[in-house]
Amino acid sequence: MRLAAALLAAVLLAAAPVTEVVAAAPGEESTYVPPLADPVLEARAKALQKQLRCLVCQGQSIDESNAPLATDLRRLIREQMQSGMSDDQIKEFLVARYGVFVLMEPPVRTDTYFLWFGPALLVILGGAAIGVTILRSRRRLASDPPIDGLDATD
Repeated sequence: MRLAAALLAAVLLAAAPVTEVVAAAPGEESTYVPPLADPVLEARAKALQKQLRCLVCQGQSIDESNAPLATDLRRLIREQMQSGMSDDQIKEFLVARYGVFVLMEPPVRTDTYFLWFGPALLVILGGAAIGVTILRSRRRLASDPPIDGLDATD
């Protein structure tokens, strides 16, 4: 009887749905940042967060990222907005602290030329290298004498 009860309990535990834990694990910070009470400020904060790059993830904005640094930056943005800073002032503060790379769309300046034009330059250089390789192989095939017994007329 005890064996049957133990088996039944094991089957019920195995079949129970697994719920996702939302709270942060012990020793970890939560990535939740409470929204601002003012909906206009909250909308500004969300829009600004989408314009700033997560320096940990680098491919995501701080609005999308769950990295602790992104969480800290979301809190910082809200604090600065509540103190009356404009979006441009907040961006200037973050650029002074983290550099131009923190902006999802950095300005076109001499120190950001490679960010803007580097990918196109790499594509052009890659295409030129492929073109030169093809031309060299065609010239080499045209200049090589045919091998005896392998005529194209056969």
